[in-house]
Amino acid sequence: MITSRTKSVSKANIFLTCTEEKYYSNDLVVDKNTLIRMISGEMKIILPDITYILGAGDTIFFPRNELARVMKSSKDGHPYKSVAIYLTPEAVQHYFLKHQLKPSLSKEKPGIKVMDPHPLLDSLFVSLLPYFDMKNELPDSLAEAKVDEAISILKLTNPNLFDTLSHFEEPGKINLTEFMEKNFMFNMPMDKFSYLTGRSLTTFKRDFKKSFNVTPQKWLTQKRLELAHYQIKQKRRKPVDVYLEVGFENLSHFSYAFKKQFGYAPSTIAEPA
Repeated sequence: MITSRTKSVSKANIFLTCTEEKYYSNDLVVDKNTLIRMISGEMKIILPDITYILGAGDTIFFPRNELARVMKSSKDGHPYKSVAIYLTPEAVQHYFLKHQLKPSLSKEKPGIKVMDPHPLLDSLFVSLLPYFDMKNELPDSLAEAKVDEAISILKLTNPNLFDTLSHFEEPGKINLTEFMEKNFMFNMPMDKFSYLTGRSLTTFKRDFKKSFNVTPQKWLTQKRLELAHYQIKQKRRKPVDVYLEVGFENLSHFSYAFKKQFGYAPSTIAEPA
């Protein structure tokens, strides 16, 4: 992870984030559904099968328990800045009770979704910005009203996405091999991997050893190095552009591990033409 000075101003479940550094990267998994509007700068969200690049005016829905690599950077001389609304399980349950709605029976897991432009989304986020200039905390009643407004907008503009908000259960036990093969590049603590596969840490390590016949950390390092080697050798990419994407935190550690694994430094592979 690249260290960044990030200022977050909270108004209950509404946050304004401004990243002062030119570049920031982190792997994360959030524990609540989140609606994010980009104000300035750029955000790149890297998933195993797709990458999203968002700029000013874009809105994205980030579901709970979704693994992703998030890269934030300045753009056109403006810092990264965004407003996020947390749609907590408690807020969603309160909304369903207040409006006498029944949770969806569908078990479809939502993915990250870039929202289509809509005047209601524009109005919602424009109305939030003045609150961050207040010296006092936003009254709970106003904050709750804004969260309810966000949920209502999702219900109107994206019914399928709205239905998934009512999934309050914790992750169930899933196929460990398939999950790890898909998500090995994310630099997560082992307890996060175990949680997302529906296991205790002890059970996760035991099941992992049965599946791969090696410890999780050793397997993760090898898989990440193999992916890096492919990216540098076959895709003709530079090591400095690869190491974060494959799950390493700094270039020197990546270069050391790469040389130990393959017998030569990544910089010795032919540079891109």
